Amino acid sequence: MSAKRLAVLVVLISALASGAFAQINQVSLTTGLVFISTQTVPSTGLPIHFGNASGSIVGSYGRLLMSRKIFGLYAEAPVAVVWKTDLNYFYNQVPKDISSLFVTPSVRLNIFSGDSVTPWVSVGGGYGRFRESSDLNYYNSNPGPTGTNTGVVQFGAGLDVWFWHTWGARFEARDFYSGVPDLNVDTGRSRQHNYYVGAGVTHRF
Repeated sequence: MSAKRLAVLVVLISALASGAFAQINQVSLTTGLVFISTQTVPSTGLPIHFGNASGSIVGSYGRLLMSRKIFGLYAEAPVAVVWKTDLNYFYNQVPKDISSLFVTPSVRLNIFSGDSVTPWVSVGGGYGRFRESSDLNYYNSNPGPTGTNTGVVQFGAGLDVWFWHTWGARFEARDFYSGVPDLNVDTGRSRQHNYYVGAGVTHRF
């Protein structure tokens, strides 16, 4: 085989391989906001307000398991990091802020998975950890724990828009339904919703 034909063959094989594996793996990174509903302390009737986090990101790796017509089923591993959600309570009892980490292996179903616009839904579960501030919300040190482990269930939905070759934009909303952080007061709750809404980039290879 001549060098020219060999070069053409290599290019064709590379192109075919690139196309065959274009949708097998995906990585994404988004940044956004986390919302936690106000919780009331029954003993005082007063609310604990959860403010805006100073930053939050969700990174995810996904791998195509199977595809059928317009559907693609992925295994994915979303990892959410939330920095310093401020807390506010009338009494000087709760931590100044909390941070959180959620790792939730999931399955994701993409619709029109081979097209340029792909909506999807996701569900899974895994591990979460809260870091409570070492300071109380007004003054003095936090006498309570500064680390709480919890199980997490994840529900999500989103939209991937592939705008340039293997690169796209991701818009997503996820609910990390977790246990509660240790706030030094009893809110009467054992679980809470941590709603995340974000946008970023995604890449397939």
